[in-house]
Amino acid sequence: MKRYLEPLIREDLAKKMVFIGGPRQVGKTTLAQNIAQTYAQPTYLNWDSRDDKQAILDSTFVGGTTLVVFNEVHKYRDWKNHLKGVYDTRKGDFAILVTGSARLDLYQKGGDSLLGRYFYYRLHPLSIAELLNRPYDRAVGMVFATDIPAALWQDLVTFGGFPEVYEAKNLRDLKRWHHDREKRLVQEDIRDVSNIRDLGTLEILTALLPQRVGSLFSMNTLTQDLKVTHKTISHWMDTLEQMYFCYRIYPYQHSMLKSLRKEPKVYLWDYTGIKDTGAKYENIVANHLLKYINYLTDVYGIPAELYFLRDREQREVDFCVVADGEVEFILEVKSTKSPISPHLRYFKEKMAVKQAYQLVFEPGVDEDHNGIRQMSADVFLSGLV
Repeated sequence: MKRYLEPLIREDLAKKMVFIGGPRQVGKTTLAQNIAQTYAQPTYLNWDSRDDKQAILDSTFVGGTTLVVFNEVHKYRDWKNHLKGVYDTRKGDFAILVTGSARLDLYQKGGDSLLGRYFYYRLHPLSIAELLNRPYDRAVGMVFATDIPAALWQDLVTFGGFPEVYEAKNLRDLKRWHHDREKRLVQEDIRDVSNIRDLGTLEILTALLPQRVGSLFSMNTLTQDLKVTHKTISHWMDTLEQMYFCYRIYPYQHSMLKSLRKEPKVYLWDYTGIKDTGAKYENIVANHLLKYINYLTDVYGIPAELYFLRDREQREVDFCVVADGEVEFILEVKSTKSPISPHLRYFKEKMAVKQAYQLVFEPGVDEDHNGIRQMSADVFLSGLV
């Protein structure tokens, strides 16, 4: 499967280093290998391999190398300075592609910065638009599909967007994959890049998070459940975000909105373990929106963020997409067709938002309700990335 970022990465490799970050098993290695096949003499080096590790440390590359792929090199404590040295001295000799299952953009803090020497892409799981092979063009904007196969959408809802389990379409394999992925994330990936010692309790935290998807996220409650300090929970959540296990979105701050609570909401990159149907649907939409805003930033350089709306009267709308400092659209997620949320209408009018949607996980819905469009989730999401 040709991934949505492949042509963009090929183009940028001729200019600078390219970093690809994303969750474990999202397809980074396969993407890198597909790109490497287009080079005459590629070299693939994995930090987890003893022989490759020595080659990385010695900066020894096969003669005539045209592309070097560094995988998981962020596990090396001094990897930033090392890559800086390789790039500054050898950038005319070969292209450099770096992949990792961690937030590589965060690792630029401290020491010599790599800023200005690389492009950073976040590779997301499969989405409805990618499965339909519908590339997004910012100049055109959202264009919705009209012929979405019901089985394709249902498979995405059931098996998630990670390529291995989506293509296998086997529930037993999905459960084993899900269990193995979380185990390896904590016991291998996080162990290798952090100083967290209580990995057992951290595993319990990963098991608790699916129950908190879509709700206001209180770390105080978790400190009581896990018998650890607030500082510890905060550090663990930062680490889980850094390792692409979960992400938090925060209430949108606006002069016309008076919110007394600043708690975020939490969502998971892999939503297949969420039991509550409503929370799962909300997480699916959140993942598509996150992919969209990351694409705007990584490809077009547009600052984009994902928020939710909430005020002191506890009026709330699920999502608010902000691009280049302006609210692009707001939306509410429902399981089935229902009357338009009064909160959605309130915020649309209060903030003078041009586009507002109420998405439903029911096929064949597309209606305008005085400027608010209620439509099937698969159709709306097909207009993103």
